[in-house]
Order: sequence, then C-alpha cells, then structure tokens
Amino acid sequence: MIRLNELDQMPTTMPYPYNGTEVSNDQLEKFISAALNKKKLPMVILGANWCPDAQYLEAVIALPSVAQFLAEHYVVMHVDLGEYDINMDLIECLGMPSQEGIPRVFILDLQGEPINLETNDKWRSARQSCPQDIFDYFQNFMKKRPST
Repeated sequence: MIRLNELDQMPTTMPYPYNGTEVSNDQLEKFISAALNKKKLPMVILGANWCPDAQYLEAVIALPSVAQFLAEHYVVMHVDLGEYDINMDLIECLGMPSQEGIPRVFILDLQGEPINLETNDKWRSARQSCPQDIFDYFQNFMKKRPST
C-alpha cells in the first residue's frame, strides 16, 4: 500500500467540486465507456458543495499521492446532487435505489458493473476517517482488480 507523505497535507479551505450540472444517463454511459476503453476503473462520486463530508472527500482525493494514484488507475466523474433535486436518477443507473446521503462513491469494474455497492455510502461520514483510510479504500479496489 502506498502511504501518504509530507507533501500530502489537507488544505485549510475545503474545495467545492460540484457545479450544478445535470448529467443524463447517456452522459454517464459515455463516461463509463470512455474509462473502460482506457482500461481504467470508472469512479462516480455523487455529492454537493453544501456537504462537509463531500468537501473533505474531495480534499483527500486532491492530495498529490492520492491524485496520482487515481489518475493511473481510475477515471473520476463528479456528479452534483444539489439539494437532492438533480441527478438522483443516476443512483438507480448505478445499481441502487435512489436515496439521500452523500457523498456516495461508486466504483465499477472493467465490465462496467458496480463493485462497491455494500460500501458506497461509507463516505457519508468521511470527516471521521483519516486521509490514509480513504486512500487505502481506493487502493484496495485495485488489489481486487483482475489483471487486464
């Protein structure tokens, strides 16, 4: 497992990665196809800027070691859920009933099937996790990945 280092410092101001864009099922499918064509795992992060756990998760993802690892192994799409009033139907497209509680992280395998449905809501309390635990979560899915 890769360990975070002294360059991986959490920011004093949390990021706001969501922009209110509505995402269609077709756009989601194209994103997944494009990631699979690159032989990388698609990761869809559902959140909103008002959510401190979504901001914290995004800050961890932006840490240099995490960002480099994700760029090598995943393609990430952020989907804004607003006040649970946009893009909620995408949760069902990803294999779960539509429900509140963010952020949610969906990781898909190389066949485009979700592989973390049991734990995709784990990050609704991201602030209670240390950055290394979040990084380890993403690394563990790569260890389970069959070779291409």
